[in-house]
Amino acid sequence: MGVVYAISNQKGGVGKTTTAVNVAACLAAEGSQTLLVDLDPQCNATVALGGERDMHPSSYDCLIGEVSVAEAARPAGPDNLWLVPANRDLAGAAVELPRIDGSETRLRERLGPVRERFAYTLLDCPPSLGPVSVNALTAADRVLVPVQAEYLALEGLVQFLDTLATIRRELNPRLEVSGLLVTMHDERTRLAQDVERELRQHFPEMVFETVIPRSVRVAEAPSYGLPVTEHSPRSRGSEAYRALAGELAARG
Repeated sequence: MGVVYAISNQKGGVGKTTTAVNVAACLAAEGSQTLLVDLDPQCNATVALGGERDMHPSSYDCLIGEVSVAEAARPAGPDNLWLVPANRDLAGAAVELPRIDGSETRLRERLGPVRERFAYTLLDCPPSLGPVSVNALTAADRVLVPVQAEYLALEGLVQFLDTLATIRRELNPRLEVSGLLVTMHDERTRLAQDVERELRQHFPEMVFETVIPRSVRVAEAPSYGLPVTEHSPRSRGSEAYRALAGELAARG
């Protein structure tokens, strides 16, 4: 039985999409059938894997229409990696979903046989806690929370964890926090070191050992339509994401 992960944080710019794309690529490279579902109307995960912003069927069709996630999945390039692309229409889902009865569970219902087909399904969430993110968190088994190594990201984390508790209580009691991931870490700065230390002190069991460094190779890989593990396989960013995928698999 496969596991569904939401890659989520209400704050933008913390590395959600970069993490989703590269962890998915690493898991697929290890031989696991892996599905990445792009739920962000910016379509960045789709573009990062060489797709276009107007592809159909898309995650929008799964949320608003009658298309299942399995039907919308397509090969994403690397072996064992599949993608449900986002579409610009997804921007309207925040308005359309609340008009549908039982809208919070639309994605969970559309997952269908995904858990039997894919060992890992990763849901790349938009940078907000609107109806689309709520759908993802309601559908997921676990949530991976990227946290940028800066104080503003740290302040928003407590509010986000409170929101997860509400979703667990009202919509998805099985939801677990898989872990907190420190991203965009510049080891040369005291700020990054302080933020990492505070995270590990306050959430000692939740923070992944792996830390994602600031990396030019990671930042430029989407412009080539490739995960960093294919664009620059020996870079520090590639090594970090492979280590993270190993931790994720070990946590089960």
